[in-house]
Amino acid sequence: MQRRLFLTSIVALAAAAPIRAETFEITQTDAQWRARLSAAQYAVLRQEDTEPAFSSSLNDEHRAGVFLCAGCDLPLYASEAKYDSGTGWPSFFQPIAGAVAMKEDPGLFGSRTEVHCRRCGRHLGHVFDDGPAPTGKRYCMNGAALKFVAT
Repeated sequence: MQRRLFLTSIVALAAAAPIRAETFEITQTDAQWRARLSAAQYAVLRQEDTEPAFSSSLNDEHRAGVFLCAGCDLPLYASEAKYDSGTGWPSFFQPIAGAVAMKEDPGLFGSRTEVHCRRCGRHLGHVFDDGPAPTGKRYCMNGAALKFVAT
């Protein structure tokens, strides 16, 4: 019984450990991120939370422009790549070249692919293989992770 408890404890600790071993151009302390971000932005970008569907005004943003990382202002998605996926989150069929990075995101119901800003490493959303041409991808982003600048 002791061995089972020990092994279970190790698995639980490993699951709770931070999984980001990458280094990023922009780093800040947790206190600096809290001061810089709204509560919703902090929850999504730092805690990898998901905002409620249809809660972001960016879901209905259709002007020409660019969507930036709310953490570091890196341009992530051009408005020409945005489409209405019907899911309730801003969706894009491709990011700006070199703007995002991805990693596996294991979960209770299978693995997904997380999308994060390549410059600050903050969580943006997930990418799925059910998007439109030309890529067949759906980059399903949290609006709280983005800023929009009209051109």
